Amino acid sequence: MTIYFDHAATTPMRPAVVEAFTAALPVVGNPSSIHSQGQAAKRMLEEARETIASCLGADSVEVTFTSGGTEAINLAIKGIFWARNSSAVERPRILVARAEHHATIDAVEWLEAHEGAVLDWVPVDSFGRIDVEYLRSALADDVALVTALWANNEVGTLQPISLVGELAVAHGVPVHVDAVSAFGYVPIDFHAAGVAALSVSAHKVGGPVGVGALLIARSASVTPLVHGGSQQRARSGTLDAPGAVAFAVAAREATEHLVTSAERLAALRDRLIRGVLAAVDAVELRGDPADRLPGNAHFTFEGCEGDSLLFLLDVAGFSVSTGSACQAGVPEASHVLLAMGLDEPTARGAIRVSLGEDTTGAEVDAFVAALPSAVGQAREAGYSDRETVLGH
Repeated sequence: MTIYFDHAATTPMRPAVVEAFTAALPVVGNPSSIHSQGQAAKRMLEEARETIASCLGADSVEVTFTSGGTEAINLAIKGIFWARNSSAVERPRILVARAEHHATIDAVEWLEAHEGAVLDWVPVDSFGRIDVEYLRSALADDVALVTALWANNEVGTLQPISLVGELAVAHGVPVHVDAVSAFGYVPIDFHAAGVAALSVSAHKVGGPVGVGALLIARSASVTPLVHGGSQQRARSGTLDAPGAVAFAVAAREATEHLVTSAERLAALRDRLIRGVLAAVDAVELRGDPADRLPGNAHFTFEGCEGDSLLFLLDVAGFSVSTGSACQAGVPEASHVLLAMGLDEPTARGAIRVSLGEDTTGAEVDAFVAALPSAVGQAREAGYSDRETVLGH
């Protein structure tokens, strides 16, 4: 039986979510229809919206459902940029770090290539934390927006979002926060953060794939990406009521016992980190050693390819990743690790182990026990090709 250590990529659907999802799927009715069946679907949808809003410290009117985190991020970044440049005042600059998720990197680079955006890359330190002093000095009237991760999806480092929000608001600059990796693992209060927009996704908290949300502050302006029936404030399209219901159940379950769950995960994470550092030589923990996501452990192993190690661990019965699942199978060093100052050979030896609500201490110990053999074989092989490594 394979042990799942890739919760940062996607999480198993929680039993209560599956039950709610399957119960909602047969419900007939377009939430925009005015007949009784349509209004029944709309009630389901709006109750889900209210639940998700309450889990994130927002108002229900501030929740725009999307097809997932990537769409939410694109809507926020492009929509805010367009809205901020819709008048005679030019605001071409976007403040963004190179250690962001590819949904953000690709969105801002598209704006640079097609819409005249000027990208001002905010440095990150060796832990992947953004340089707040650089941000402070870079904020000015020509900045369209700041976009930042709440928690780095690869190395797990938590970002100083409250401070980022304070600095940007003082200059009248809206902030978008990618909270896809943070939601359900650390407390999030949208209103307290003082940001303009915040992205989340259901499948990261035990919900279904294909459902996400963008929180848009009442005071923020976002130009839609998708036009049609104006079903939502910043997005057109018939809404997925069953998906919203499932997302709401997942959000509620992920947040109602968040503190105790995070404490348990952090204890398992620290147990894993101690075990790995003791069991293998020439290994480094990446990301902040303490101020990180409770279920995230990210390592680089000297002298081997992360892909080789991933393949060998897979055969040994452990599912891990080399970083973002969106880049899986692409033979290149992590842009996050390169932004943190690592050289390419070191960055190519990375493995991310991410724990979830069902992870046990016995599973952590089994991983630590199996790791030295896998690392030894990966170092001996020195290849990233799956067949070559496994046939070595």
